[in-house]
Amino acid sequence: MIPLSENMIRDSFINATRGQTKRAELPDLSAPDWSSLDYFGWPDARRPLLAYVAMEIDDELVCVLLRKPESTSRRRILCAWCQDVHEGDSATFYVAPRAGASGRQGNTIGTVICSDFRCSANARRAPKITEMNSTDDAERQFWINLRVAELRDRSTRFIRQLMRD
Repeated sequence: MIPLSENMIRDSFINATRGQTKRAELPDLSAPDWSSLDYFGWPDARRPLLAYVAMEIDDELVCVLLRKPESTSRRRILCAWCQDVHEGDSATFYVAPRAGASGRQGNTIGTVICSDFRCSANARRAPKITEMNSTDDAERQFWINLRVAELRDRSTRFIRQLMRD
């Protein structure tokens, strides 16, 4: 992923009002290792029920506003993007307004994403022996590459659905 600036992020929201875009609390943009990210996600430090995701789609930066419910469940839950299984509140159900007129009418789409937005790291972790039943390094790299490609595909499909009016 390309390194992002505050202006790049604020200018690329597709489903937030200008006021929501201005009020979005951004994290330290000098900290991420941009080369190891498939998307950039962060919770709003001032508004705990809001979060944001920035992603490149067709060589264009797209940012989306996400909302999470006030209560969370303590069961095992599968992240829809990286497909890691989490206990309790390590994965969160987020709802995002659609872009354009549809979103202004209240239409939303929901998905479950890792609460700490570590999907890129989860996809790149070495598979356990129980997951692939082999110690071959080439096979391990194949599975890591496959998980990364699938993460990119699932997260991109979600954003594309938001973009449809």
